Amino acid sequence: MKHTEAETRALNAAARTAPSADAADWARAPERSNMLALRFICFMAIFFGRHVTRLLLFAPTPRRHIKRYLFRAIGPRAGWVDGFKLLHAFASTVLDRVYFLRGRMDLFDFRMDGQVDLENAAGEGRGAFLLGAHVGSFEAMGACKRQQPDQARMRLAMLMYPDNAQRITAILNAISLPEARPHVIALGRPHSMLALRDWLDGGGMGGMLADRTLPGSEEQPAQQRGNNIVLPFLGRDASFNDGPFRLAALLRRPVFFMAGVYRGGARYDVRFERLADFGQRPADAAERERLIRAAVEAYVARLEALCRAYPYNWFNFHDFWLEDADAPAAA
Repeated sequence: MKHTEAETRALNAAARTAPSADAADWARAPERSNMLALRFICFMAIFFGRHVTRLLLFAPTPRRHIKRYLFRAIGPRAGWVDGFKLLHAFASTVLDRVYFLRGRMDLFDFRMDGQVDLENAAGEGRGAFLLGAHVGSFEAMGACKRQQPDQARMRLAMLMYPDNAQRITAILNAISLPEARPHVIALGRPHSMLALRDWLDGGGMGGMLADRTLPGSEEQPAQQRGNNIVLPFLGRDASFNDGPFRLAALLRRPVFFMAGVYRGGARYDVRFERLADFGQRPADAAERERLIRAAVEAYVARLEALCRAYPYNWFNFHDFWLEDADAPAAA
């Protein structure tokens, strides 16, 4: 897809003003696993097998954030057994990533839905944005590659901010086979948007998780940090950032919802659903804003439906509804 000189300038401006990972508390929080622990997990997984290793990863103490989430997804009847199931599913998917990244897709049973529409979008040569959430396993997307001939295999890049990109790249280099290793594009750097545009123009897909907000300083103009849109989610208002959707609108690409839903055992549902297509230039700024908001609302609706249908698949262990922040004010 060719861009005008004005659009190229906009891409460069977006690269300079993209929000950094330090813009949000979750981005500053340390990862659950350090490299030493990860190497130990890999050793156990490779030499002792999946069923033995998954027992070592189980976290026995549910947090209040998990409890709040389960009450909303399941209802007041949610109890410690539900917390156990969620943590067990989380531990299982963490372990399964080791096998996915080592190309052992043959160990799993995958069901695919919506991949034909995605393949058609890829065949148009425009690429697409794949917006997921902390649901199931992102790495399960590799099942799509196994079902495609070599010459038509989906090219997927993980889009993330620099600090996370460096950490994830180190992890991938430590455990994954070269042919199973996804490409990583770090956002927020001088040439990030141009690199992303070229990747998409080559028919590649750009995947990122969109269920975390990136609030910036209120002193910054809105176009530098994206907008946090407050929408009802599982019965209570929550903030969702429209930055990924603005990026898709700027690059004029289709947007798909993606999820690798864990169904227990060695079973996964890999789903793709089209949310929006920003291929046509909107008539004016108001129309662009309407389309972006509609895409965010569609994303939130898909995520909420998944959380209700598969409540043990959403691994967002932080104060998503900002209830802890509201507590002092309420008191």
